[in-house]
Amino acid sequence: MRTPLIAANWKMHKTWPEAATDFTALEGELSARKAAQAALPDVVVCPPYPMLALYPLLFPGGASFALGAQNVHHEASGAYTGEVSAPMLTVLGAAYVIVGHSERRRDFGEDAVVGAKVARALEHDLTPIVCVGETLDARRAGETEAVVGAQLAAALAAVTPEAAAAGRLVIAYEPVWAIGTGEAATPEAAQAVARFIRAEVAERFGAQAAEATRILYGGSVTADNLGGFLAEPDIDGALVGGASLDVRHFLRLVDLAAGRPADRTAHDGG
Repeated sequence: MRTPLIAANWKMHKTWPEAATDFTALEGELSARKAAQAALPDVVVCPPYPMLALYPLLFPGGASFALGAQNVHHEASGAYTGEVSAPMLTVLGAAYVIVGHSERRRDFGEDAVVGAKVARALEHDLTPIVCVGETLDARRAGETEAVVGAQLAAALAAVTPEAAAAGRLVIAYEPVWAIGTGEAATPEAAQAVARFIRAEVAERFGAQAAEATRILYGGSVTADNLGGFLAEPDIDGALVGGASLDVRHFLRLVDLAAGRPADRTAHDGG
């Protein structure tokens, strides 16, 4: 059984004090659930780079949620002004890193280096959350599988079967047309792509790797629609943008992934 994963992508939001407050609040709530012996999914928070340093300062012994970064450079060091390397992330306690997000592909032309970033992340014991997804034009043209398949092939080119079989990959299906638009894919449509992704992983790395790989849905995820996605057999969680910025709303997503009724009185955010 794959453990559900709920990952927060804060993008370019929150200041240092705001992040410290939310980190502390989230840890308090998750710790209380653990103390009550409640089941929890794996929880990851990916703040902006400056806030990564808060994690070891606030939680020197670790926390109930894992730390993730929003990006990583494809080289381990060098003359790359303004970039952040995998060793810099791991020394701060990061365990995950988002790679190939559509905003990075679109705004910074990163399609060509996604595979190198994935390889570098794995080399330094970071679990890559590899983002794939099609534009609205591609979907209307019936090219979803062609686009996603090509993105997967490039991203996974340097991944070893051993790493894949060990569950060291997370793949997030994020249809570009649904990110930040308020228009989510239907659970059935997301499941069709997730099933395709798992089949592609199986063809490349084998059935064991396919079963070990967690596939997330991302794109206007809220507490009102997450349950539908989690009910699908090949969707193992969510990569959450706007709805992760409010701690109470994000906790509703965590509770849904844990199989508990969400607190309907909590602020909806999103």
